[in-house]
Amino acid sequence: MPLLGLVPISVMLRLFFFSKDFGDKMVYPLIALFLGTGNQTANVPAAIVERLFNDPNMKLWDYDQDTLLPNQPTMYSFDCLHDFYEKWKDDLVAKGVSVRTNTQVHSVLSRSNKGVDLAIKNNNPSDELANEHFDHLVLCVLADDALRILAHTATRREKLVLGGATFYDDLTVTHSDSAYFKRQYETQFKPDLCAEPKSEQQCHQIASAKGESISSTSRQFNPMYYTYTYQHDPRLIEMSFNCSNYQHQFHKSPASPTVPFEPVYQTIFLDKRKSDLWTIDDIDKDKIIKRNWWHQLGHRWQHYLRVVPGIMFLQGRNNTFFAGSWTLVNMHEVACISGIAAAYRLGADYTKFDDFAQDFFVKYLLLSHGKLFSREEKKRKAKAT
Repeated sequence: MPLLGLVPISVMLRLFFFSKDFGDKMVYPLIALFLGTGNQTANVPAAIVERLFNDPNMKLWDYDQDTLLPNQPTMYSFDCLHDFYEKWKDDLVAKGVSVRTNTQVHSVLSRSNKGVDLAIKNNNPSDELANEHFDHLVLCVLADDALRILAHTATRREKLVLGGATFYDDLTVTHSDSAYFKRQYETQFKPDLCAEPKSEQQCHQIASAKGESISSTSRQFNPMYYTYTYQHDPRLIEMSFNCSNYQHQFHKSPASPTVPFEPVYQTIFLDKRKSDLWTIDDIDKDKIIKRNWWHQLGHRWQHYLRVVPGIMFLQGRNNTFFAGSWTLVNMHEVACISGIAAAYRLGADYTKFDDFAQDFFVKYLLLSHGKLFSREEKKRKAKAT
């Protein structure tokens, strides 16, 4: 792992004589879809792929020597999340936390071991800037946004580390064009694309896809994830999701989900520099619900030589901390852990939920903050007594 872990996936596949089709049709779409690495997937370190199959803290799938991925997705999204976050906010406010929305940091005036001075602006043209002093600053934003906010106060070290994170501009189109979706993707089970089963589990999966012998917990062929490959360059893809298949309320009966309206889809067009390849013009404009431009991290092997090992040397300096999935790997779990680690460094207690969560936290704290959890706990206890 230490020797080969940073080798890009594309190089690793060639070194071990995997076929080009295996990389183009299985590996690249798989990693691009689940890690959001987009069209930079071929440059992602091979260690990331290994961790996603073997590391209990990062593992997303089981491994099957015949099908690669034997398990069907079981995740769903939940409704009323706005109400959930509102109640969470209200609870924090009741405990004395000041939650400000519609507000931005206009500029960082100064940072030192005495604290941080910020120019704050409400998103109202008539409001003037207000200078405020804070004990600490935690930047839970992308690395390039952090550099933009820090501006002239950014140190050479911060510019070196944060500047090593590379981002690409992608476009997400939310729409209800089922005709486009059926043209682009395999939305129905196709027997001619299915190989002969080699295990009882595969027989059950095929039967479920056909709608045969379905148990109370099985589902028909209702995919959530899709990828579309450009024929002239199979490493470049588009990604789509059937958002309606994510909704738990439509799956009270897994064997016969009922969607009471035209399904809602999201199609992600990667890297605007490649926009001449996009199939976005094939989507019925009258069925487009929303367009969202966003910034996506490219997990190039250089990221793990410059950004990941360097972030620990930035944490806490000038009373500034950094958090976000870009500090390690683009996973929701890492985003959450990075915020917990910053809170811990600021004095919050870490409550152990289970061994799995604590092990993940301890490893992240060491890698991204350079702190040993056990040693830090001893210091806290000594300070408390």
